[in-house]
Amino acid sequence: MHKQIEAIIENIEKVMIGKREVAELSVVALLAGGHVLLEDVPGVGKTMMVRALAKSVSAQFKRIQFTPDLLPSDVIGVSVYNPKTLQFEFRPGPILGNIILADEINRTSPKTQSALLESMEEASVTIDGETLQITKPFFVMATQNPIEYEGTYPLPEAQLDRFLLKIKMGYPTAQEEVEVLRRTQHNEAIHQLSPVISIEDLLELQEEVKSVYVDDSVKSYIVQIARATRSIQHIYLGVSPRASIALMKASQAYAKMQDRDFVKPDDVQYLAPFVFGHRIILKPEARYEGITTDGILGNIIEKAVVPIKRYAQE
Repeated sequence: MHKQIEAIIENIEKVMIGKREVAELSVVALLAGGHVLLEDVPGVGKTMMVRALAKSVSAQFKRIQFTPDLLPSDVIGVSVYNPKTLQFEFRPGPILGNIILADEINRTSPKTQSALLESMEEASVTIDGETLQITKPFFVMATQNPIEYEGTYPLPEAQLDRFLLKIKMGYPTAQEEVEVLRRTQHNEAIHQLSPVISIEDLLELQEEVKSVYVDDSVKSYIVQIARATRSIQHIYLGVSPRASIALMKASQAYAKMQDRDFVKPDDVQYLAPFVFGHRIILKPEARYEGITTDGILGNIIEKAVVPIKRYAQE
């Protein structure tokens, strides 16, 4: 694995016990310039994961606790009149940070949820007709509780499409949970974390990810999987071309994590459920029959023709 990226993941593992895959996928999204939707029940470490990631890369961490009365101005900021200077002064909101935790994003109104759309897609916010660019790196990790639906507002498809990956944490094993208790008996391990790479190093890694080679045969493989989701009877809405782009970028970041300068079909197969799963809408009858998006994607990937690149030996 790439040494700098491995250092980030190992630093996160000092706090998050038994969540290496979640840490790796979070770093993949960060390197690809995307965002993550972290879905699971309360108390499994979603907030701790984001805080550990922010501390590992020496980034500015901001947290937004979404509630039903939260306003868009509470997220992006507001212009306040200063009677001393007789001028309006912009007070930036928490979205103008590096790594943002959007906690319980489905608890706020659609109007406030939509305030995130421009920032997540364009890395900018518009206040009083003026567009402000958000300083890079910019990474949003939103959390939501899949169990409790009372008083929540389900994320619309347009909002879900802004998330590069959707990840579930899951409960730790008995041994891992005992280790969690041991490490937190005297103090929180998160307070002892220190950065392992600088912001400049992270930005350089993000640029290097863009240059990871993707063969045309692998691009065709991505499109083959994406198009298959649009022609299955159990699926009401398949993935868009934006999802194909997202899978390619995530695959580039994953290849870079493995210290490779090219993408393999294996990368695409592994990441497809995390990239496509939340972008697919099943028909109601399919859900009643117990059909899942993971099951459908598994069948699609199994039937897809895997490209095999042969290189002539010199």
